[in-house]
Amino acid sequence: MINFILRRVVTSVVLLIIISVVTFGVFFMVPKLAGTNPAELYVGKSATPADVAATARKLGLDQPIYVQYGRFVKGIFVGREFASGTNVNHCPAPCFGYSFRNDRPVWPTLIDRLPVTISLAVGAAVIWLLGGVLAGVISALRRGSILDRTMMIIALAGVSLPIYFTGLLAQLWFVHDLHWFKGGEYINFADDPFGWANKLFLGWVTLALLYAATYARLTRAQMLETASEDYIRTARAKGLRERSVIGKHAMRSVLTPIVTVFGLDLGQLLGGAILTESVFGLPGIGRLSIDAVSTKDLPVVLGVTLFGALFIVIANFLVDIFYAVIDPRVRIS
Repeated sequence: MINFILRRVVTSVVLLIIISVVTFGVFFMVPKLAGTNPAELYVGKSATPADVAATARKLGLDQPIYVQYGRFVKGIFVGREFASGTNVNHCPAPCFGYSFRNDRPVWPTLIDRLPVTISLAVGAAVIWLLGGVLAGVISALRRGSILDRTMMIIALAGVSLPIYFTGLLAQLWFVHDLHWFKGGEYINFADDPFGWANKLFLGWVTLALLYAATYARLTRAQMLETASEDYIRTARAKGLRERSVIGKHAMRSVLTPIVTVFGLDLGQLLGGAILTESVFGLPGIGRLSIDAVSTKDLPVVLGVTLFGALFIVIANFLVDIFYAVIDPRVRIS
C-alpha cells in the first residue's frame, strides 16, 4: 500500500509540473506569438509605449519565458517581489502572481473566495451522492415500475437542463414568487448559520440535480448488472435477508465505479460552480474567474486555473487511495 501511495504521489507531482508549464505558456507565451504584449492587457489600449514598457518591467514580462516561469515557480515556494523603480510589491509564498487590477496577491484572493465555493461544492456533493445513489438503487429494485420510469425521466431532465436555466427558474419560483428562500447578498456561516443555508440551498439543489442524474443512472445500471452475478444468487440461496444481500454484497461492487466518478466530478466542480455562483450571486472562486476574464486580469485567471488543476489532481489522488482500499487488486497496477 505504501508503494502504491508513493507511486501516486510521484505521478501527481509530475502531472502538476506539466500542467503548470502548459498553463503558463498558454497565458504568457501564446499572446506574444500572436503579436500581443501581455503588458498591454494591464494598462489598456490607450496607454503610451512608456507605460507598457514600465508595466512589462514590473511584471517581469520583458524577460525570456523560461525566466518568467522560473520566477513564477520560485514565488510559489519562497515568495516574490514585483518592483518598478522605488515601488515594491511583496507577494508572500505561495505566490501565484500579483493582481495589479485590485493591487493584491492572487493567493489571498483565492483563499478569501474558497469558503463560498467549498460550501457550495460540499453541500451539492452530499445531495447528489446520497440522492443519486438512493434513486438508482430504488429504480433497480423496482425495475420496470412507474417509480423506476419516473426517476429515470427526472434523471434525464437533470442531465439535459443547463444550470443557468434550472437556477433562474428556481429563483423565479422559490425566491421571487413563493418567497421560501432569501435573495440578496451571501451570508457567512459564522454570522447566521440558518441564513447561510437558506442562501445556498437552491444552489446546492440546482448543482446537485445536474450530477445526481448521472449517479442515478450509473447506480441503476451497476445494480442491475451486479444482481445477476453468481455470488448474489448464492447469497440469496443461503437465505440471507434482502437488506444484507443489497447492503453488504451488491453495494460493495456498485460503489467502486461510483467512487471513481465522484472523485472526478468533485475535482471538476469548479466548472459547474462558475455558472451556479453567477446565477445565485455567490462570491466564490467561480465568480472570481468570470470577473478576472472580463477585466483581463491574467494573474488571477492563471491562479484560478492552476488552483482548479491542483484541486482535480488532489481529488484524483484521494480517489486512487480510496479505490485501493475498496478493491486491493488495483494496488499492483
